[in-house]
Amino acid sequence: MLLEGKRLLITGVLTDDSIAWHVARIVQEEGAEIVATGFGRGMRLTERSVQRLPEPCDVLELDINDPAQVGALTAELTDRWGKIDGALHAIAFAPADALGGNFLNTPVESAQTAFVTSAFSYKTLAIALLPLMKKAGGGSLVALNFDNTQAWPAYDWMGVAKSALESVTRYLARDLGRDGIRANAVSAGPLGTVAAKSIPGFDRFDALWRERSPLVWDATDPEPVARMVAVLLSDWAPMTTGEIIHVDGGFHAVAAGNDSD
Repeated sequence: MLLEGKRLLITGVLTDDSIAWHVARIVQEEGAEIVATGFGRGMRLTERSVQRLPEPCDVLELDINDPAQVGALTAELTDRWGKIDGALHAIAFAPADALGGNFLNTPVESAQTAFVTSAFSYKTLAIALLPLMKKAGGGSLVALNFDNTQAWPAYDWMGVAKSALESVTRYLARDLGRDGIRANAVSAGPLGTVAAKSIPGFDRFDALWRERSPLVWDATDPEPVARMVAVLLSDWAPMTTGEIIHVDGGFHAVAAGNDSD
């Protein structure tokens, strides 16, 4: 199996339609042992959803912006495993006034929250797991992304944060490579998760993909994205780091729809 013997941390599991839940399912099916994280009022949802995995797993509480909880995560994983082979970063948040066409009026505090939670947190997670990954002789970090090389309707400061996440990915790749640790991001097309549906105007994204994507994009199917994450967490991509890998049906590669349309 692709991930036989791997020990992985999966953040961002909420409901069983989330990308992170499908990553958790697939890496388990490929032989990995996992621990998931949840946060705040969503902890109960996470605890219920992991019961529907092939092998129910433990859930640790993690507010990535709380140094005490980040330290507790490192301590728990050290006691549990002593080392770790990789992690999925599926953490993002922007206040309501940082989305929905409010770009010019967003207060700096809301933009800061979007950046710290959605981009800087990738570095926070990497540093928390660094000693454990060194003990494993290296490993792989993967973040979930949404391509923001162009400005999107309503995405606003979350889009800016996603651009920052891509840059953080490259700098992590630069600074962690000496320890055999890879850092990549998977840029997914729009998927109908709870988080995505909270973005104003999400239906416009879905309609654009159906019009322009060279491959037929299914916004109800997170599995292609989850499979790519599993590959990056495995030993099958040993020299791939600092990459933003698109799993979006080819949408990012074309300027208009198919000629046949």
